[in-house]
Amino acid sequence: MMELLKDTNIDFIGFRKKAFIFSAFLVAVGLFAFIMISLGKANLSVDFTGGTNLQIRFKDHVDISALRKAMVDGGINDVQIQEISGTNDFFIKTKLSDTPKEGIQSKISAILSGQKDMKFEILGSSMVGAGVGKTLKQYAIIAACLAFIGIIIYIAWRFTFVSGIAASIATFHDVVAILGVFYILDKELNLLIITALLTIAGYSLQDTVVVFDRIRENMSKMKSKSDFGNVINKSINEVLSRTIVTGISTLIALGALMIFGGEVLFDFSFALIVGLVVGTYSSIFVASPLIFIWRQKVR
Repeated sequence: MMELLKDTNIDFIGFRKKAFIFSAFLVAVGLFAFIMISLGKANLSVDFTGGTNLQIRFKDHVDISALRKAMVDGGINDVQIQEISGTNDFFIKTKLSDTPKEGIQSKISAILSGQKDMKFEILGSSMVGAGVGKTLKQYAIIAACLAFIGIIIYIAWRFTFVSGIAASIATFHDVVAILGVFYILDKELNLLIITALLTIAGYSLQDTVVVFDRIRENMSKMKSKSDFGNVINKSINEVLSRTIVTGISTLIALGALMIFGGEVLFDFSFALIVGLVVGTYSSIFVASPLIFIWRQKVR
């Protein structure tokens, strides 16, 4: 493997207090965002709030940005548009309102009829009730909780129970940090973003496992328990080049996806990029120092 950094000797454990202060801020913002999301006081998509879904087919190719502009100019601001790759079909989703489904459908038809070069037909329509959106939100929370339980079980089996707790705390840190960023930037939260959160949980866990595995290898060379901090620093320094190379290569792929993937994939890619950075940070400055603190207390 290519090494960008060789023979580094950074005292990561020495930065743990500053790192914990920064992480506490991220978690506090993320928890506040989670509360706001649970209360429905955030920018939630149709998937969670309910609304009307339309599948529309155009005779000729239509640019998605032009279609979105037509909807906004026509007075439909809370709209989510998804292009079906390889076709002239689009999914148009509007948030729940007092207007019945037929009224929304008629309004969208009137907007598109007033546009030049937008000959279309409506292939189908459906309405997602608020109850369904609430259920999806509950399932998303359950999925995240199951992921954390799975992490604890896996790391406890692979290493120790304390390592599983530390890895879960680091993963929880990553997920709520992304929620906090999205809430502050007022970005829409949808099922695709939930997918990104679970993806980041897996990526962060994999990064943490690499560090933990190296710590376990180096512990066999430890002369006394007082050397544990040095063992952690040595282990992180040894995998630091691998972590940076993996992160940069992943960032390049995600950057291309964010730039060329269109508006639908922009927020998804953005969430993965933020999660990649935070996840790499947490595996070094959160998960490993937590094990060090526990060993210090039980020594």
